[in-house]
Amino acid sequence: MTNVDVSITVNGEVRQASVEPRTLLVHFLRDELELTGTHVGCDTSQCGACTVHLDGNAVKSCTLFAVQAQGRAVTTIEGIGSIGDLHPLQTGFWEEHGLQCGFCTPGMIMSSAELLKTNPDPSDKEIRDALAGNFCRCTGYHNIVKAVQHAAHAMAEGKAQPAAADD
Repeated sequence: MTNVDVSITVNGEVRQASVEPRTLLVHFLRDELELTGTHVGCDTSQCGACTVHLDGNAVKSCTLFAVQAQGRAVTTIEGIGSIGDLHPLQTGFWEEHGLQCGFCTPGMIMSSAELLKTNPDPSDKEIRDALAGNFCRCTGYHNIVKAVQHAAHAMAEGKAQPAAADD
């Protein structure tokens, strides 16, 4: 199979590679760029562990080919915050114990970031509805909802501003 050259802005940096046309975006991010925060859970777009932002919108990277992101901007969990400057959602998951094993956490955070971008003060039901495409198989969603509320309050009070590349 003939490879295709792609140029994708990932976490604010232009990344170029030659990939097979059938390479999924999630595999491009993990295998080619070594950005392993984006997880492959179900391979059927049901679990949401592979959620990233494409041009600022949450998408499941296991259902897109890397070539479909040609010339576009992708933000992964690695690009939404840093160790020294956590995104309010990362702080919220930490403070409210919104993670257990952490496998689903990157997808949960990326989906929640899109929610807070359009709805800065979501209700519990709105948070649960927004996360309906993300599965946590460890424990449940109570602390995850609290983590999103924590982030929403911090952002509303101006205590924390998102550091995401696409926010």
